[in-house]
Amino acid sequence: MNSFFQVIKTDPHCKARCGQLSTAHGMIKTPVFMPVGTQGTVKSLSPLELREAGSQIILGNTYHLYLRPGQEIVKKSGGLQKFGSWHGSILTDSGGYQVHSLAKLRKVQDNGVTFKSHIDGSKHEFTPESTIYAQMCLGSDIMMVLDECPPYPCDEAYAAESVLRTTQWAKRCLDYHREKPSLHDYRQALFAIVQGATSERLRKVSAESLIELDFPGYAIGGLSIGEPKPVLFEIADFCTEMLPIEKPRYLMGMGKPDDLVRGMGLGIDMFDCVLPTRNGRKGQVFTWSGVMNVKNAAFKEDFRPIDDKCKCYACLNFTRAYIRHLIHAQEMLGMRLASIHNIHFYHDLVSACRDAIYEGGFAEWSVQFLKNYNKGGI
Repeated sequence: MNSFFQVIKTDPHCKARCGQLSTAHGMIKTPVFMPVGTQGTVKSLSPLELREAGSQIILGNTYHLYLRPGQEIVKKSGGLQKFGSWHGSILTDSGGYQVHSLAKLRKVQDNGVTFKSHIDGSKHEFTPESTIYAQMCLGSDIMMVLDECPPYPCDEAYAAESVLRTTQWAKRCLDYHREKPSLHDYRQALFAIVQGATSERLRKVSAESLIELDFPGYAIGGLSIGEPKPVLFEIADFCTEMLPIEKPRYLMGMGKPDDLVRGMGLGIDMFDCVLPTRNGRKGQVFTWSGVMNVKNAAFKEDFRPIDDKCKCYACLNFTRAYIRHLIHAQEMLGMRLASIHNIHFYHDLVSACRDAIYEGGFAEWSVQFLKNYNKGGI
């Protein structure tokens, strides 16, 4: 039996499944949504508020934490959990996507990536080995290999070269991790990332070569970067068909609430996205009836809660009209309340999905959810 991850229940009518992921900082029920804490914090929310919302694991970013405050400072503090007083699990992205997004500031070579800091223009290099060392310093429970995320669209020749490089980097990451002793008093897991752009042929090559290396978990990368939504789900579905059923599957950068539900139906176990807090700060909130922009004039005299089905602090104590006023006045409390609600909603949604899978009715439940959600807000 895999002590790191176990599949506990599979829905009989689709590929949706429930499981549990065991890390040094706790047991995680899957499917799971991971709020993004790029700088070691989920913007504007405290660790206590995240816990109260139902967060089990958050995501940190190696690129940003490497630049500021620096990996050695986090290591001296005892790791990200102690540094940020977050006592749950943490996954760190290697920084590959951030380097991809800085196309004008970086150069990709077989040994790694050289780039300029977006903060001060200073030059740096990421290699497979250096990104693993950085993540070992950060002390995350789950680390990601350094990968190359090709742009969308890109030609197949470039994507093929990228797949080969990503596989070579993944092996170097794995070798380094296996050879080096832990920097903290627990062992970190390392996930590989399947690439291949929108080519099923290349996705198959990538998945098979990474599966052969026997990582404890696998991510599907290189999606949610501009490709049409049907293509995204086709590629995700294709990948989950190949990935080991006994290992966790992580769809990187997903997504909107309806995207999460569709992704779970394909057998995805882990998701992350900045939308709950990024959009919340702009006044966009997510409800069981769809998306609502609370900044709109329609809510100026609306004294109902954001969502009467939600039991979060924001919904139990404040009205749409008040939150709208705060956001228009650029008061931080309004942005925080919208973010608190959104994080609660995401976790409530994923919890409801898990319940539906356990009951064997996720396929039917998801159809009804999508029907209600697509009403377009309340």
